[in-house]
Amino acid sequence: MITTLRVAITFAAMVAAVLVGWWLWDFYMLSPWTRDARVLVNTGVISPDVSGLITAINVIDNQKVAKGDVLFVIDRERFTLAVEEAQANVEQSQWTLKLAQDNAERDARLIARDSSAISAETAEASRSKAGEASAALQLARSRLATAKLDLERSTVRSPVNGLVTNLTATVGDYATRGAGVLAVVDTDSFYVYAYFMETKLPAIKLGSEAEVRLMAGGTVLRGTVQGLSRAIANPTAARGGLLASVDPNFEWIRLAQRIPVRIALEKVPADLQLVAGMSATVVIPSPSRR
Repeated sequence: MITTLRVAITFAAMVAAVLVGWWLWDFYMLSPWTRDARVLVNTGVISPDVSGLITAINVIDNQKVAKGDVLFVIDRERFTLAVEEAQANVEQSQWTLKLAQDNAERDARLIARDSSAISAETAEASRSKAGEASAALQLARSRLATAKLDLERSTVRSPVNGLVTNLTATVGDYATRGAGVLAVVDTDSFYVYAYFMETKLPAIKLGSEAEVRLMAGGTVLRGTVQGLSRAIANPTAARGGLLASVDPNFEWIRLAQRIPVRIALEKVPADLQLVAGMSATVVIPSPSRR
């Protein structure tokens, strides 16, 4: 009886060892996984479309904002005056056009009744002035629309839902068109870039499920493979351009290259504080482990 029990225990231990060994082999050799992964996010540098003094800043650093919230305001008085000036130019152009059209119509009636009343050159000049006045009115209206657009864009709003970051501007600073004033982290755009060895790529498919295990707290997130980079920078080239740059682990030995794979996160908990740059481990389970 004791011998049979010992045999059973030994057999069970051997089966368990085989199962564990198979699981480890499947995990480390067959399933794509990597500890070299980073949490990334889209960050927008907020630059005004007009230049002027900053008269109000409606946010503080690291504040949560919604799409459309006012971030800061550039001196609106100057742009309001520009709109009023452009409106006055439009009205002036309208009166100029009316006068030119009346003169052209009068000359046309005169020459129709009596061809000797005025010269053909005079009638042609009247029509030309009416055409020029019409073009001037269109130009004035275009400038009025531009002035109104500048006034509207003197109030700078958040283009996304996110968090204000790197806010160093203060009221009274001069904001230059196209120059960054602050940045907004798009909290709806967090994703993970995982660097897999090229030997693992055949098992990675678009849409594959992925497990993202954050180093911070060990939180496990779910995601899907959104795509992989089809080109990486050559480390020996002088300039890599816009291609992803992947630093080799060792320069003195030939190793499998690591390819960036983009993972889209799904259902991120509302109370989870993701930060771009966080480290993570990404596992893409093989079909046998799903």
